[in-house]
This record gives sequence, C-alpha cells and structure tokens, in this order.
Amino acid sequence: MKLREVIPAPKDITMRIGFVVLLFAVSILTNTAVHAQSVADNWHQWRGPENNGASRTADPPVEWSEEKNVAWKIEIGGHGTSSPIVWGNKVFVTTAVNTEKVDPSLPKPEDQPERVFGIKHPNTSYQMTVLCIDKKTGKELWRDVARTLVPHEGHHRDASFASASPFCDDKRIYCWFGSGGLFAYSHDGKKLWERDLGRAKVGASLGEGSSPVVHDGKIIIVRDHAGQSTIEVLDADSGKPIWKKDRDERNAWATPAIAKYEGVTQVITCASNKVRSYNLKTGEIIWEAKGLTANCTPCPIVDGEVVYCMSGYKGYSLLAIPITGKGEVTDSVLWKLKRGTPYIPSPLLYDGLLYFTQSNQNLMTCVDIKDGSQVIEKDRL
Repeated sequence: MKLREVIPAPKDITMRIGFVVLLFAVSILTNTAVHAQSVADNWHQWRGPENNGASRTADPPVEWSEEKNVAWKIEIGGHGTSSPIVWGNKVFVTTAVNTEKVDPSLPKPEDQPERVFGIKHPNTSYQMTVLCIDKKTGKELWRDVARTLVPHEGHHRDASFASASPFCDDKRIYCWFGSGGLFAYSHDGKKLWERDLGRAKVGASLGEGSSPVVHDGKIIIVRDHAGQSTIEVLDADSGKPIWKKDRDERNAWATPAIAKYEGVTQVITCASNKVRSYNLKTGEIIWEAKGLTANCTPCPIVDGEVVYCMSGYKGYSLLAIPITGKGEVTDSVLWKLKRGTPYIPSPLLYDGLLYFTQSNQNLMTCVDIKDGSQVIEKDRL
C-alpha cells in the first residue's frame, strides 16, 4: 500500500482537575436511572464514551465564565490532574491530599539534590482519595481514602499523584493511582477490592499518568517508564491478574484504545519505539508499527478500521494505521503528518475530522481523516 505524506498543523486542550470542580448549567449528559444508562449517555472514562473527546448525546454551553453557565462550584481539597467522570447523576473524581505528616527517615525537600524542573521527592504522606458528587446540586455524596502513603517519587508541576482518570461502568468505579495502587468501588462508595501493582520508576520523576481502560470485564493498565515497562490485564470483578507482558519502552503516558476486527478485540498502545496492538484475550501482539517520537502522551483514536496515533516531543508525528494487519505493518501506514502534532494534549475526532494542537501551544489544526488533508492550519485559539 502506498504511503501518503501530508503536512499540517496542531491543537492544545488539557483537561485538569485540581481544587475545584465546575459543572455547567446546561448538562452534558441525560439523567436516567444509573444502571439503565448506556455508555453513550455517560462520560464514563478519560476522553469520553468513545474515547475520542466527543459525545453524541452532549449539549453543553458554548461559552461560560466565573458566573455564566455555572450551576455550582465546590472545593475538592488536595491536588489532582485527573478528569472527572460521569455516570447517571454522579460525578466521580480523584485527588491526592497532603497530610503534612513528615517521615523523619526521608530527606527534606530542601536537602535533596537538584533535579530537572526542580522536582523534589516528598517526605510527607498523601491520602489517595476518591469522591462522588451529585451532578445536579454539587453536594458531596461520599469520599473515601483509598490509601495513605509517602510517594516514592515526585512529579512535574503539571502532574499530580492523582493523574489517572477513573473508569466507570454500571457496576463499579475503577481508580488508578499508579504506584499508589488500583482500587474498585461500588457506586455507593464501598471499596470492593484493591491491588498494589508495584512501583514505577518514571524518568526524571515526571510522574505517572496513563488512565485505566475496562472492556469485556477486563482492566487494562499500561505502565511505560524508566524501569521495566509493562501492559497488564486484570479481572474487573476481583482485580486478579489475567496476563502481563513486558514492553521495550521508556517514558510514555498514552492511555490505550480498544478496537475490534474479525471478532478479535485489540488493545492499541502508543509509545516511542512502536505502536502495538495486543489481543485482549491472550496478550499476544497482533501488529506493530514504528514512527512516533519520544515521550508519547496523546491517546490513540480508533475510527472504523483505522487508528490515529500521534506524538509531539523531539519531533512531530501522526500515523493513520489500519488495524487489519498482522506483524510488522510500518509500511502499511495509510498516511502520515510530520509537523504540528501535540506533546501532551490528546486529539478530538468528530464527524470525520481530527482536531489537535501543536506541541503544548494554542495553535489548532484540523485534518480530514480520509487522507490527512488540512481543513484548518495553525488557527490560534
């Protein structure tokens, strides 16, 4: 298949939750009974119902301010860069609360060596916390401290110890705090199980960030870091391991995507060395392709039989890869772009158009997913 190269531009949208949750007066989601809700009518995971940043049932306001189109505002406490998720009339969010309780056996931040970005390892304990909020009123329905610990590493100023967004289905909420553990809760706040998957060693202590994905009763966790990178699948009912594979990757933070072809469910991961498709049932690699740059963070987006993967650190790359192949498929890439792609933000796919920003800047590009042709080039937001 002949490769087509096109030259476009970018987009920058970062979703962050720190101390305050805002809910707009015009609701994004419909309000029916919790367990009767379909996935399409909820924002149940990072990047929304179809993992592409869009919702087919949403009707949000197109403008807002501190007062306009804001129904309520509450203090969360702590620090979190995860996104809130919505199921029915409940909003779930995570945060990490510094207890200020010092472990005297650990060096004080001011006594530690200089690290890139001024990152310091903590010497106080943090409460890894899960909250549930009433979507209509902003009332806190429940809060639970999943675990209290002193994190073994620090993080970049734009990250937190609660960076991964929760995942929700009609039975449970799954909360992943990286090295802080994986936890499952009922919608009413009962902790059902927890798992410690060990410590990651993130290069430059930038922090962890890939979010969990749940599909067909299986939880997928990707951990690409400076130690032994892995992809692990666990049973959603119990948290028990199903399979785990080592990966020859270093720092990456992209949340995986789910695709299905010829009856086989694929887990698609983006990283610096290769984009890979794993068989969800067995863990075997179905296909793989080279072409992304370092520190891959934007999430892949699947549309039909094509996955769109991008990165924007130490170079720019966007690949349109058919999910129909087997083995090494680098030469089967449908088209690619070599500039203007994002470093951190994930793209938005809507109505056949892919929107993204350049690096971490406010310059947006839009391309047609059929051939990569530009619809908008470097439009400043």
